Amino acid sequence: MQMFSFNKMTRSAAAVSLLALAACAAEPAKDSPQATVEKVNGAPITRAQLDRTIKALVGQRDLKQLPPDMLKKATEAALNQLTAAELLYQDGIKLGVKDLDKQVTERITQSKYQYPSQAEFDKALKSVDMTQKDLEEAARKDIVINNLIVQRFADKADVADAEVRKYYEENKLKQFTQGERLKVSHILIGVAKDASIDAKRQAMEKAMAVLKRVKGGEPFADVAKKESTSPTKDQGGSIGIIGRGQTMPPFEKAAFALKPGEISNVVETALGYHVIKVEQKLPPATERYEDVKNQIAGNIKREKIRQLLATYVEQLRGKAKIEKV
Repeated sequence: MQMFSFNKMTRSAAAVSLLALAACAAEPAKDSPQATVEKVNGAPITRAQLDRTIKALVGQRDLKQLPPDMLKKATEAALNQLTAAELLYQDGIKLGVKDLDKQVTERITQSKYQYPSQAEFDKALKSVDMTQKDLEEAARKDIVINNLIVQRFADKADVADAEVRKYYEENKLKQFTQGERLKVSHILIGVAKDASIDAKRQAMEKAMAVLKRVKGGEPFADVAKKESTSPTKDQGGSIGIIGRGQTMPPFEKAAFALKPGEISNVVETALGYHVIKVEQKLPPATERYEDVKNQIAGNIKREKIRQLLATYVEQLRGKAKIEKV
């Protein structure tokens, strides 16, 4: 059976991020109030926990800098997340989780592998006002909630082949079709936007000299390796494959106007002066149904579970004793 992480559903009314789960577990920071802002079946949610969750939502460490209306909306969303997390955890713990302590240990070990040392790991925890104990509690809640989702909802969110096919056909052009693409190389003679007129003139003159050399038959890649100031010089100027909207407008306009094998005139962008060569044009291409059907099925299943979970949380709210303090 496929496992679905509760963390992937943070955008729904029932969702909560791992940082929100961590906030449920963590002790309030020293400079944060200890006051309880809400009780969920007697379990407290503190002002410190709420503040940490708001910071996670808005990506802002200093909440005093937030406009009042934004802070109000973020506070409501954060409290909803914390409440949903606590309700689901309380319900999920009743189901029991096999080898829960072992799973928590494994989760923490996996987290540590992302850092080069214990010191760096501790530093990362400190940056979000947490200790390893806090992280362990957060992992415990996440595992319990994920187990609840699997047991209660995964089998109720079956996806028929017809649903997958219908989604593919309805979204083929928008999601699964790539427009015309180019395999491109360039030579950049870089110059800062605030450079002097003389510096810009010298850069332009060098770009014109480079253009003369490559149009005169000197191998483009060789000139790029010798003269380009772009990191792509080591690859002979090769950028790789680009589509529309992926490069700066002047660069894109010039590149897409070229035929395979053609070289542009000097093109100015915010980076400096470019000489562009189109190596190959790739026509629009649509991903085959067989190549994306599993991805589509997974997305549909997750959305069904999200909707079921949101409804379930509202049912739990209706039965719970939630006290604003």
